[in-house]
Amino acid sequence: MALTLISILVAAIPVAYCYPTAFQDLEETSANRTSIRFLALGDWGGLPYPPYITAVQKVTAKEMSNVAEQMGADFVLALGDNFYFKGVDSVDSPRFQDTFELVYTAKSLKVPWYVLAGNHDHAGNVRAQIEYSHKSDRWTFPSYYYELNFHIPNTGKTLTIIMLDTIMLCGNSNDFVDEKPRGPLCVVDANRQLMWLQERLARSKADFLLVAGHYPVWSVSEHGPTECLLQRLRPLLIKHNATAYLCGHDHNLQYIEESGVGYVVSGAGNFLDPDVRHWNHVPKGSVKFFTGQASTLGGFVHAEVTNNKMILTFFQAKGTSLYRTVLSRRVFE
Repeated sequence: MALTLISILVAAIPVAYCYPTAFQDLEETSANRTSIRFLALGDWGGLPYPPYITAVQKVTAKEMSNVAEQMGADFVLALGDNFYFKGVDSVDSPRFQDTFELVYTAKSLKVPWYVLAGNHDHAGNVRAQIEYSHKSDRWTFPSYYYELNFHIPNTGKTLTIIMLDTIMLCGNSNDFVDEKPRGPLCVVDANRQLMWLQERLARSKADFLLVAGHYPVWSVSEHGPTECLLQRLRPLLIKHNATAYLCGHDHNLQYIEESGVGYVVSGAGNFLDPDVRHWNHVPKGSVKFFTGQASTLGGFVHAEVTNNKMILTFFQAKGTSLYRTVLSRRVFE
């Protein structure tokens, strides 16, 4: 009876959190261009006291600008924990300037930043971050969760990125207890997002299908695998042949491959953590790459999506690539 009631409530409430399907325009489309390129960066959100940034964030921002200039970047995926430690309180918060606008100043980073919320953002006012989209030329955060669709230039192929709110889905985590999500604050909101996700995945014919959230599905580091996402998200990624899942939360760089899906952890934008306490809590042999050493000075991921493959390159902030892998285009039977 309770489940039936929840189903009725979910069906009856308008989907206020989602964003209508539309293809995004790439700012630069030349006649000979045949790929989309972007950066993925998580946990980059500075500090709540002067100078409001960290040394890792500053050096990582500089290397991001170098890579974007040399390899190209049409946009940036901002994977949550945008403002430490308690998000922002209003759309007029000075943190938008101090921790974002005045840090990522290079011309090569003056591209759309597609934003989602992390657990620290949910400690503040996420709605204020969404509203900031109307005040910034590049901050793009239309809703708690939304879908991005791109035509890969001159190929006839498409890329879809589904941006999730994993805190709404699984609940917030307590840094002072066990750091595990405690369950959703609102079950109706969580179920509504899950139904929306199922529908979007089921009907996607994109040649490359990415899903992004803040919490990891798989991670070997401090937070480890997220049980809620193992139960609710992982089966959908496998069933619908998703190309990859991108996240942050753990403050390092990881690449894990399991059941045909690539799992990217890119949480080295502001802090670094070499912790590997959950190494044996992921499938044996699935870890292809890991680094969280302070000597890297920070890190991020560059992606290039062509007509038949997606190339992921993991960069350390001190100026060298650490790992590269290639993912294939989806195949429909």
